[in-house]
Amino acid sequence: MAKQQNKLADEIEKALKKSKGVSLDDLLFFYQGIPYPAPVCSAETFQALEIFEARRDDMVVVSYPKSGANWLIQLLNDLVFTTSQTKHENVELPFIECGDPEKYQRMKQFPSPRILATHLHYDKLPKSIFKNKAKILVLFRNPKDTAASFFHFHNNTPDVPHYNSWDQFFSAFMNGKVSWGSYFDQAVAWNRHLEDENVMIITYEDLKENLASGVKQIAEFFGFSPTAEQIQSIAERGSFQAMRERSQEIYGSVGATLFRKGAVGDWKNLFTEAQSQEMDAKFKECLGGTKLEAHLKYDVYCKA
Repeated sequence: MAKQQNKLADEIEKALKKSKGVSLDDLLFFYQGIPYPAPVCSAETFQALEIFEARRDDMVVVSYPKSGANWLIQLLNDLVFTTSQTKHENVELPFIECGDPEKYQRMKQFPSPRILATHLHYDKLPKSIFKNKAKILVLFRNPKDTAASFFHFHNNTPDVPHYNSWDQFFSAFMNGKVSWGSYFDQAVAWNRHLEDENVMIITYEDLKENLASGVKQIAEFFGFSPTAEQIQSIAERGSFQAMRERSQEIYGSVGATLFRKGAVGDWKNLFTEAQSQEMDAKFKECLGGTKLEAHLKYDVYCKA
């Protein structure tokens, strides 16, 4: 699809233009105590989001930034189309908290099932998601690779404010002074809700290890019944490499950055030993001995 025909790519390009010339100091604005990227989020949009009406059959995807959400969104789009022939045209910024306040009126016209992606913390989600019992798929990625990917996104994406160094970004990440706030605050909150009705946790690392198995679990969670052949086809089309090859077609110039590398363990190219130990201590303090720690397999993926 040509760039000018891809409405999602056009929306992303508009957002990037708003970021041009914005300094790191001016990048973030705070809403209810959490920092968000000012070029794509606003208080007016958040206020409109509070009365957003979710549907029972909405497919809600929650993640911290740079945990693989755009990959998962494309997998879900393929799953919906494969099993129901419902094709979603990408016309809005992928995350419900990003964009203009009028987007929620436009979203009323979207066919079901809608895919609602968000980086919001648990207690910031629209209340109608819980009231209407929409199913929530929560995607996590180990914090070291998440931080590394977040840094590369900032410093490799045109017009997005750059950090002077990895050390500067690491300090901001550890203190929750990055867009969408603290990884650890979000993780602690979701750890309390792992066994809630209509909630499923999946990890980036598990999807990388066995994508077909992940697709099968996701399909069952959302009530789809693809055949074994359909699951395998979705997994083949949805491999990270396949997604990367189509990324510019879908997302425009930012596509190659969104699907930069997809490696597990890339954090080792950035972290110093002291930084690794600092994050180990923070993770243990926040999540040591929890069920989420077991899901994340921290000792497998975050130890050199």
